[in-house]
Amino acid sequence: MKKLVVLFALLLSACASSERYVQWETEKPEHFPKLIAIGYAPLSEQPGKTKSKRVLMAMQASKVAAYRELAEQVYGQQITAQTTVKDWTTESEAISSSVTGVIRGAKVVKTYVAGDFYVTELELDYHRVWELYQHRNKTQRVKRVTYF
Repeated sequence: MKKLVVLFALLLSACASSERYVQWETEKPEHFPKLIAIGYAPLSEQPGKTKSKRVLMAMQASKVAAYRELAEQVYGQQITAQTTVKDWTTESEAISSSVTGVIRGAKVVKTYVAGDFYVTELELDYHRVWELYQHRNKTQRVKRVTYF
């Protein structure tokens, strides 16, 4: 009887320790959305002694504003609010928002002056983002498993 138990244990352990080789392949999504973001910056409000310096500052500010809008679309916006009530009357109210994220692959579609504003239009094509991501991290699925 002991020999039978030992034999059975050896058979089970042999089956449990089988090795395998997993072959992976990259799976491409069916469709890729495109996001558009527009940033504005007032020309007259920019610091600088000359008009050309104010235009350069507005260009940069509008680009940053457009990137913030893209980050809000991709990652969402965190809202924090606080209200203080005393004697059934609102005493103070504070609301803040923030966005944190990394945007890769966006391109400037158009920049132009519209009245007193400098405008930057950005586009984020998720096909480009996917390609950039593939170079860093291969998204994969199981193609075939071979057991030894």
